[in-house]
Amino acid sequence: MFDYSARPDLLQGRIILVTGAGRGIGAAAAKTYAAHGATVLLLGKTEANLSQVYDEIEAAGHPQPAVIPFNLETALPHQYDELAAMIETEFGHLDGLLHNASIIGPRTPIEQLSGENFMRVMQVNVNSMFMLTSTLLPLLKLSQDASVVFTSSSVGRKGRAYWGAYGVSKFATEGLMQTLADEVDTVAPVRSNSINPGATRTSMRAQAYPGENPLNNPTPEEIMPVYLYLMGPDSTGINGQAFNAQ
Repeated sequence: MFDYSARPDLLQGRIILVTGAGRGIGAAAAKTYAAHGATVLLLGKTEANLSQVYDEIEAAGHPQPAVIPFNLETALPHQYDELAAMIETEFGHLDGLLHNASIIGPRTPIEQLSGENFMRVMQVNVNSMFMLTSTLLPLLKLSQDASVVFTSSSVGRKGRAYWGAYGVSKFATEGLMQTLADEVDTVAPVRSNSINPGATRTSMRAQAYPGENPLNNPTPEEIMPVYLYLMGPDSTGINGQAFNAQ
């Protein structure tokens, strides 16, 4: 496990947007960031799930989060502009962006993977991530110390059979992370890095490995040290790096 111990007020006063914040790793990250002082913007498509995370953060007495229902699969360019405008009006700037939302899609040989399924995975995992990054970058540049964290995968660092669309999307994720890192290096107070969460006890993992005993994998809460490290000031100057949570 990534070895890092965060001080309680690590993210005090920071405004952090988390995609896919309704469940799994996204929900754990949102609650963890809030517990360390951040105002968390909970973005996801299922409002009921986001509201539950909101209620848990509120009940714990952490800074009041915001719920942003937003469907990354169907969102049009003007909706990203409206999202950025809303965040600017309400919060003024952004200090952090965690790209966590992803879908797996069918795990089949490329030959049997339909174009429709391929494009759906790329829409959620790559296109929407690019749109969010490009439209929110001006707000991140207004921060004194901003961090963009991309969620990768071991199959986005070395290709593996039957991971088709998902694997390709994660290679694209690493590419976007590196491209952004090189662009902001020394010219903006923004850093860009990726995390491979590894095998974690989530519904997505269960979907990918139905025969696996989930209890053998750590919970999302247990892999949070690297998520805290990259979102806080202790990683200032770390840019363009690919991290493993485990």
